[in-house]
Amino acid sequence: MNLKLLGAVAALALMVGCADKTAQNQAQTGAGGAGAGTGAGSGSGYAPGSQQDLAATAGDRVFFDTDSSVVREDGRSTLQKQAQWMSQNANVRVRIEGNADERGTREYNYALGQRRANAARDQLVANGVSGARVSVISYGKDRPASLGSTDDAWAQNRSAVTAVR
Repeated sequence: MNLKLLGAVAALALMVGCADKTAQNQAQTGAGGAGAGTGAGSGSGYAPGSQQDLAATAGDRVFFDTDSSVVREDGRSTLQKQAQWMSQNANVRVRIEGNADERGTREYNYALGQRRANAARDQLVANGVSGARVSVISYGKDRPASLGSTDDAWAQNRSAVTAVR
């Protein structure tokens, strides 16, 4: 099977997964747009308090340097926007999903993903979000956002993703 076909299959699987998540979020927030939040619309065009609203309004992921769990300046800005979004959507709980690129052992990458998720959570809490509203999990290298063994793919996979629960 050539790489283009494999990439197309992976993209299709990702789109199907996103469609499932959209349906799940609509079921949780109500099809009429009554969100899990306070009703203060973000102007994103998505249901307030939904994953799509978070991504459009604040961004839903921060990226890390190689072998690092230090939140970069661009990540601090994104997490500050997420904290503001969470203050406008007071009933929303999130899960921070720590990720790593494919290099390194499975154990190392799980630990690194956990440190990244914890670092993102700590930034949200420092910006006023109650720790009770934020859980963390590490996926290590098991859930790559970008397939491939290139610097660009690895950079996309070194992340902490904020997922609305």
